[in-house]
Amino acid sequence: MSELQRAFDAHLHIIDPGHPLIENNGFLPEPFTVADYRARLRSLPEVGVEIAGGAVVSGSFQGFDQGYLIAALDELGPNYVGVTQLPDGATDDEIRELDEAGVTALRFNIARGGSSTLDALDGFARRVHDLAGWHTELYIDARTIDDELADRIAALPAASIDHLGMHEDGLPILLRMVERGVKVKATGFGRVEFDPAEAVRRIVDTDPTALMVGTDLPSTRARRPFADADFALIRQVLTPAEANAVFWTNAAKFYRIEPATSAGGADSAT
Repeated sequence: MSELQRAFDAHLHIIDPGHPLIENNGFLPEPFTVADYRARLRSLPEVGVEIAGGAVVSGSFQGFDQGYLIAALDELGPNYVGVTQLPDGATDDEIRELDEAGVTALRFNIARGGSSTLDALDGFARRVHDLAGWHTELYIDARTIDDELADRIAALPAASIDHLGMHEDGLPILLRMVERGVKVKATGFGRVEFDPAEAVRRIVDTDPTALMVGTDLPSTRARRPFADADFALIRQVLTPAEANAVFWTNAAKFYRIEPATSAGGADSAT
């Protein structure tokens, strides 16, 4: 068997029923624990990929709760980091405590809510970056990003866009932001309204350091959940060197992860 492609899962959710959940538009997710996540990853080596770290992302249904995130990071280990939602009134001490617990990014969930609004984007994103080095992540339909908002996002110290920007009509403005240093997650193929292979190819051609992969597990509210074939598709449209950057190097640098000793090392989720 050939060597497995080491991967950083740049977008996953842990849903622990022992922590508060908030109904969002009538939706409450089913539990998806760390044990469930690890079990789901066991088939990935069949498509030549092994997860060696990742980013646990707070969902709209978790609001500003931090307890589940701290517990999940503690259980997953040091190659996993947190992407949290916070009110823009969060204190510096609260941000520092979360940073010490392994949080490395602030999320603005524009598509679903549960986070700070775009009104707070510039000031809050810059404050957490200056204080703790966090970058900013946006769950937003790229079709809703006008030139002014694109300029605001691209001007941030560091930012990424979830799920390939969601829709084909948003790809041109997404690529313009990529040209200016914005990162993109190749995630949620069961959510997007276009051919993800074409989007992956065009983003990598625009900036080979921009793209990161993720499972989006457990794919709440997606038309279809993550499939191992999603990762196989990404590998098919990239050269081996491009794939290594997209599956590991780009995200490891963005999330400030120390290089793992091996794909199946002590910090692996498998």
